[in-house]
Amino acid sequence: MKFATTCIHVGQDPDPTTGATIPPVHFTTTYTLDAPGESKGFVYSRSANPTRVALEKCIAALEGGAAASSFSSGCAATMAVLSTLRPGDSVVAYADLYGGTYRIFENISRPNGVDTRYAKGTSPADFESLIDASTKLIWLETPTNPLLRLIDIDAVTQLAKSRGIAVAVDNTFATPALQQPLSLGADYVVHSTTKYIGGHSDVIGGAVIVKDAKLIDPILFYLKSAGGCPGPMDCYMTHRGIKTLPIRMREHCANASAIARHLVGKRGIASVIYPMLEEHPDHQLAKKQMCGGGGIVSVLLEGGFESTSRFCRSTKLFSLAESLGGVESLINHPARMTHASIPKDVRDAQGITDNLVRLSVGIEDVDDLKEDIDQALASI
Repeated sequence: MKFATTCIHVGQDPDPTTGATIPPVHFTTTYTLDAPGESKGFVYSRSANPTRVALEKCIAALEGGAAASSFSSGCAATMAVLSTLRPGDSVVAYADLYGGTYRIFENISRPNGVDTRYAKGTSPADFESLIDASTKLIWLETPTNPLLRLIDIDAVTQLAKSRGIAVAVDNTFATPALQQPLSLGADYVVHSTTKYIGGHSDVIGGAVIVKDAKLIDPILFYLKSAGGCPGPMDCYMTHRGIKTLPIRMREHCANASAIARHLVGKRGIASVIYPMLEEHPDHQLAKKQMCGGGGIVSVLLEGGFESTSRFCRSTKLFSLAESLGGVESLINHPARMTHASIPKDVRDAQGITDNLVRLSVGIEDVDDLKEDIDQALASI
């Protein structure tokens, strides 16, 4: 099946009992056994639930993976991958990454004996310079959050394989509609399904997808042992959101590209960051690695925090809010919101400054979105 068909049909077999086209949501914690130790594949819903399994089948198919496990949040999914590491191991990541991931690396993994080293550049050589015998995992975001840098997944995974190192890619921004890291050599793909996968800002979740089926066993062990499993209604809503993923991503990309080009050269705008703009430093890689620029546009405004804050407060259609990836447009101030857990000196060194704004461009009429940004710019 092609991608759009997979979104609608995988994990969506009609109910065998009633013939219902949409499978029922299984609101149960426990399952009646045929005999001690003999089940129909389900025993207790922390371990597995039919509604959750259906979602996992669909997500695994979309990413071209052998198996998947869903979680109650993207952070829980991240923790599951990091649970495969042991004290004395190290991780290499690019310096620009989601604030919640940085918080996990620095405030959970590091105190538990797992060192994270941050590459200052995006080239394979930048990663290679930080690798040693302790390195067991390379963690990639591409595009990065919030500066939208791209990392060559194929090149980095080739480097990793030559050293026996696993690679995990946070594919939340791009989604499998725009890029599939497993096909480029990654071992794990991680999602905050809260974002584009669910797509409607109404359900929190996460997922880990693996290239090799044997890699799912420690992920499932962590889920079963530590909890962090999503409820059946969360799984149902996420799966329902997936059905429109290809259509939504086309609109997100089209609108974001139009907004980015609209803002270039505007009074009050210092620079516009979007992978499909020719002036983006990773534009050629974006054209090679992705089949669309995504729905996020980052903007550096002229002026400091006060004027930037006024701009953020002045939009009418772009809601000032955390998160991203929903059908509605959101505006975010990373330094004071999503990346506030990163120390200021670290943020500033990475370019997450007080005049940086991140736009999650929704699927509203693009002319309305342009007018909304223009009137907010006029306020400063």
